[in-house]
Amino acid sequence: MPQIVISNQFNPYLNIAVENHLFTQRLDGGAVLYLWRNRRTVVIGQNQNPYAECDLARLEADGGHLMRRRTGGGAVYHDMGNLNFTFVAPNESYDTARQMHVVQDAVEHFGLRTEVSGRNDILVEGRKFSGNAFARGADNRLHHGTILIRTDVEELQRYLKPKPSKLQKHGVASVQSRIVNLSELVPTITAEGLAPLLVEAFEREYGTAQRLDFDQLAALPAVKALRDEFASAEWKYGRWREFRVGRSAQFEWGEVALSAEVDQAAGVIRSVQIASDSLFPDAIAEAQRRLTGASTSEPPKVDDCENSQILTDIIQMLYEKN
Repeated sequence: MPQIVISNQFNPYLNIAVENHLFTQRLDGGAVLYLWRNRRTVVIGQNQNPYAECDLARLEADGGHLMRRRTGGGAVYHDMGNLNFTFVAPNESYDTARQMHVVQDAVEHFGLRTEVSGRNDILVEGRKFSGNAFARGADNRLHHGTILIRTDVEELQRYLKPKPSKLQKHGVASVQSRIVNLSELVPTITAEGLAPLLVEAFEREYGTAQRLDFDQLAALPAVKALRDEFASAEWKYGRWREFRVGRSAQFEWGEVALSAEVDQAAGVIRSVQIASDSLFPDAIAEAQRRLTGASTSEPPKVDDCENSQILTDIIQMLYEKN
């Protein structure tokens, strides 16, 4: 049976802990819709370097939060004018197109025409109002994204540090020209008003859903442990303070920066750290695994696998000129 959860809290670490709990539960054949909002939060992908993606000092001085998610993709800004959605579904019934349709259906209630474009963004009038990221688990798959409604664009620009190459790739001069708040197009749209429309669109697509109590989920010991993990300095910052870019490149699947510790005498790559906004974090982890301990003179071979192009690109980037 489909299920719906709506958060009544604005703590990013608690909200993402509940999301991850839902992701790891065995579902009885039905999809889950989870709606949530965060106060002043920069959210980065699993493999991103926080010091390269946002002005951490300014964010934290203003009482904001840095949150690292477990999916890939780029950095986004959350505030109370932004509504976040999450879909979780069993692997066998997961369908990105159906999930995108739920979001589009709810937004188009206001007379707007939307389209899915690029790296799984949703656009209106050629500008992005929703970015999406994905994850695959043992039993379920996850799809989550943002909906810009009344986000403070000035604050977004204060905290995020988009790379010029990314803006040039999209043919725009600034973040503001690339994104749009839905309230710019329809002033009556609010997060509070859009949430029930998403619920209605979800039930039109999946059938009548069971409501789960957010407070009960938040009180679970497993969720509290996840909340503490996401809030920890180790998860948010890790070894990124010492990260020094050795090589970087832009590929169709995303940007990548790489740092490697090499033992020249032994001819071995001792360790590799990769920063990327790729939507495929498993591929980044696999690239790090294959390169760690590899010969400095002979690149590891890539077999025919799901993410072979990403692995090939990263390995060639490291061994180029070596």
